[in-house]
Amino acid sequence: MSDSVFNENRLRDLIRAVPDWPEPGVMFRDISTLLLSPSGMQMVHEHFAERYQDKGLTHIGALDARGFLLGAPLANTLGLPLVIFRKPGKLPADTIREEYTLEYGTAALEVHTDALNEGDKVVLIDDLIATGGTLLAATKLIRRLNASVVEAAAIIDLPALGGSSKLDNEGIKSFTLTSY
Repeated sequence: MSDSVFNENRLRDLIRAVPDWPEPGVMFRDISTLLLSPSGMQMVHEHFAERYQDKGLTHIGALDARGFLLGAPLANTLGLPLVIFRKPGKLPADTIREEYTLEYGTAALEVHTDALNEGDKVVLIDDLIATGGTLLAATKLIRRLNASVVEAAAIIDLPALGGSSKLDNEGIKSFTLTSY
């Protein structure tokens, strides 16, 4: 790993705020501007890699779709397998599914049944923690495969939406680089 130092203010400068999207009254936190900064992404990646190096993990779990952007390089750096949690109908082999509630309906995640084994230890990664539904659904899938979640990680926490509290109530530690 390089000697880059994590700087939360720099990270926040690289995340664009988009007012009234996807609907009036919502302040959307857009990481696409962070993705445009190779040095910003390197800073984020190295911070996650330093946190999870030598923690006894067996897998990195990445959530569809922005979690893939963080999970794949993290798994590569740590030399760990990457488990992907996809929207229904995207995985070709045998899967299990977990439905969860959104603000305006329901959604679901799937994972291959052979992605994890009993005793595996997973850190889940996504771009942000909002209502926590996606991370909780992935956790339920992991537990159904007799594995465990060590931590849920994201770039951004939106604590007013309650997701990190819901994770905590389910015994899932969370870690984020910044919050709004």
